Amino acid sequence: MIVLGCNGFSGVSRVFAERFGAVGTERHYLLGHDAGAALLVDGELVAAVEEERLNREKKTTDFPAGAIEWCLAEAGVKLADVDLIAVPWDFSAGVLDGMLSDITAAPMPPAAKLDLIDGIGALYTGAVSHEAILTDFAARTGFTPDPDKVVFVPHHLAHATTGYYLAGMPDAAFLISDGRAERYSSLTGEIRDGRITVFDESVIGAEHSVGLLFAAITRFLGFVPNNDEYKVMGLAGFAAPPTPNPFLEHLVVLHGDGRYTFRRPLATDDPRGLDALFERHFGPVQDTVEYKARVAAAAQQMLAVVTSHQLRALEARTDCDRLLFEGGVALNCLNNTPLFEGSRFSDMHVSFGASDTGITIGAAVHAWLEHPDSTGRGGRRDAPAVTPYLGPAYDETAIEEALREAGDRITWRRLDDGDVVEQVAQLLTEKVVIGWFEGRLEHGPRALGHRSILANPGFPDIKDVINTRVKHREPFRPFAPLVLEADASRVFDMGRKTSSPYMTFVFPVRPEFRDVIPGAAHVDGTSRVQTVTDSATPRLAALLRRFTALTGVPCLINTSFNVAGEPIVCSPADAVNCFLSTEIDHLMLGNHLVTKTEVARPART
Repeated sequence: MIVLGCNGFSGVSRVFAERFGAVGTERHYLLGHDAGAALLVDGELVAAVEEERLNREKKTTDFPAGAIEWCLAEAGVKLADVDLIAVPWDFSAGVLDGMLSDITAAPMPPAAKLDLIDGIGALYTGAVSHEAILTDFAARTGFTPDPDKVVFVPHHLAHATTGYYLAGMPDAAFLISDGRAERYSSLTGEIRDGRITVFDESVIGAEHSVGLLFAAITRFLGFVPNNDEYKVMGLAGFAAPPTPNPFLEHLVVLHGDGRYTFRRPLATDDPRGLDALFERHFGPVQDTVEYKARVAAAAQQMLAVVTSHQLRALEARTDCDRLLFEGGVALNCLNNTPLFEGSRFSDMHVSFGASDTGITIGAAVHAWLEHPDSTGRGGRRDAPAVTPYLGPAYDETAIEEALREAGDRITWRRLDDGDVVEQVAQLLTEKVVIGWFEGRLEHGPRALGHRSILANPGFPDIKDVINTRVKHREPFRPFAPLVLEADASRVFDMGRKTSSPYMTFVFPVRPEFRDVIPGAAHVDGTSRVQTVTDSATPRLAALLRRFTALTGVPCLINTSFNVAGEPIVCSPADAVNCFLSTEIDHLMLGNHLVTKTEVARPART
């Protein structure tokens, strides 16, 4: 059975711009963001890629025409060969009725209700209804799908199934929390033998979304919502939360069943509706680290209290001993470690596809599990092999073509396989920054070692070098360390975790290593760790092992191979262009070691 999962809408950004005033980059941060496609063949995930990596428009909501085309080509199939098309949204007529009911019940003036209903109607008919999605698919691909072969998967169930599949398909409890799905923002439940049970009493409406609240705080602080929440998370380390916490004192109300509400429900059509409340308790916004850190610390504590409250109720409701945490809120890795450590669950999985990047995978898996074909090939329950390296790879021809196009701005030489690790490890003993490009593109929002920027964390000022000269971003931003899984517990206080392959957990650096890896430790003494193994990333593990032997430093800095505002590089040409537009010192492009010539070398700042 072949199942294609796809997320993205041709007209949704236009509707949000015209009807809801979302302009500029914000038009891509509301619905359908992280557009992409995934292909499942007889239960095996063979390809997945985000559309932004191909069209180079960060967080694009556009229909994933390029992603679909690449996934099919990678598997050597055509759209006519696909048994099911899975969409990770289900805006059914019943859902529309519920949305309209929510609006009519909301405490807002009649004229505002009518405007909002008009906007929702335009969104529904023009972009997200079943009929609109089918029409969009046909228009953008030239292929008219059989409606009976298109499965519309509720958004949160797609998230749950993503986590289930990528964790190896164990029976597990789940907590899903994000900005909003069709109508709701959070729910809990269980998955047993591939069957999902939602605990209805745990459902949280979008008007009480902690994800949307965190996005509103992100916007209030001058960042891009539904994208820059990790900046708020990073700033939280620079301050202690105020006592009492205004968010917990004046806005959030916890209920005995694990639910929570806000004293002032969110006006989902007014993204700045809470700004006056924020200013009342924190004062007018100031463009200083001190002010932003105080607000960020309060927001981080609020998020921790809310999710912990939800988890306590889930623990009482289920006897499952594993937890899946998915949805955009699960990317708040600073929250994840104490959330797990304070629980009774034996393990907690946060996948590389926890955000909307992964819902194409979840939708495809959900369709496969729920719709076995006539031969019985669908619905198989054995655990798959999991890897995040699901996107495009490029051969020697493509690499050398990109290098030739750079002309006299670069020099390069091809290394034998055995020399790549040695040469790069030697370079990294110095204060240099290296672009690292190998194999298939990783999936999800984190660079996991195939499209990465690497550096030596032994230099205290290496963070400043990368932030200002390479990434062109705020100086307070921390960097993640790569560490061999076998060494992780020696360098970091891992608690009950033994691995963290997807940068979804944060751990304290052990005191004896704080002066060894200052470039990979945040101001609060923690690091967002990526553990690596020989089986998952053999060349990267070999590089780390050789670097450690040369320096005694057991980690490397790993950050995404891009600059602020741009998607992670996908192709060799993307990598070369990023290399030439920044102060990256060297580029390891496959087996090709690339250096700038004086013609291209920018002046040091």
